[in-house]
Amino acid sequence: MTAIYGPGERLVAVAVDGLDGPRVKVGDVELIARVPSEARADIHELARRQGAEVRVNWSGDPQIAVWGVSMGAEQEWVPHPKGYAARTDTALSSALLVAPELAQDPYGAAPVIAWQDVREKTANPGAWPVRPVVDRPRWEWTPLRGVGPLRFGMSPPQVAAALGGEAPAARRGHFPYPFYRRSGQWMLDEDEFPGTGVTAHYWNRDGGPTLAAVTVDGCAGPQVAFDGLDLIGGSVVAIGDALVRRAENEEMELLVGCGGDMGPDGLNMYVRAARAGDAFVSEARFCTADWDDHG
Repeated sequence: MTAIYGPGERLVAVAVDGLDGPRVKVGDVELIARVPSEARADIHELARRQGAEVRVNWSGDPQIAVWGVSMGAEQEWVPHPKGYAARTDTALSSALLVAPELAQDPYGAAPVIAWQDVREKTANPGAWPVRPVVDRPRWEWTPLRGVGPLRFGMSPPQVAAALGGEAPAARRGHFPYPFYRRSGQWMLDEDEFPGTGVTAHYWNRDGGPTLAAVTVDGCAGPQVAFDGLDLIGGSVVAIGDALVRRAENEEMELLVGCGGDMGPDGLNMYVRAARAGDAFVSEARFCTADWDDHG
């Protein structure tokens, strides 16, 4: 769990981890380390009995101001038979518990923002539709050069044009001098294209943003394969095991990031995980050679 302090070093919130955090109950409802939909159903039933309002927070999970509770979910990790910790396909419920003065908008409060700033994340309405396999176009991947119609080095307008003119639904960026509050020219970091199911990541070199990485979303993105292995929208466990087998057979060397993302050495591609309600499905990030991916 994480303790979050406000002015005067006063405890104002506690984030309880779904993996190894303590048990927490509201009334007769267990909140932590549960199937998220089951926890949500029990929360709604208890709130109905108490006459409490249940809203949906930024992650699509229940938020109940009168209880000071904002729910979340995270990916389960378990010991692998080969001796290392491994991701599963399962989501576990977690919770942010806050003081009364933060309860109406927990993730908008300054102490919580300092812990986890989600203001630029796309809000989830509380549903995680997964595009059927038959409705996903298949994209080719050219390692270190691009994926599908996207080529590294493209400008943002060229990226949008390559995606059929789709306008980005969300744009995220930064100012170069954050300690001076919005000082300097704003720099574009990401464009999100939910219609296509991809996020374009830019770096700012030589006077403007150019495409340096593409994340293909596990729920809605096109299908991309590596050596006959479909990477998108499948089981995180199965794809991870397939990559490990290739490495054990000396077909390739395997890189593993701190978040568990796996990828073949030298290709700068990482298999990631995207939440799909009570589960996680596979997605992937494809990067140019110099892109240093940190999740």
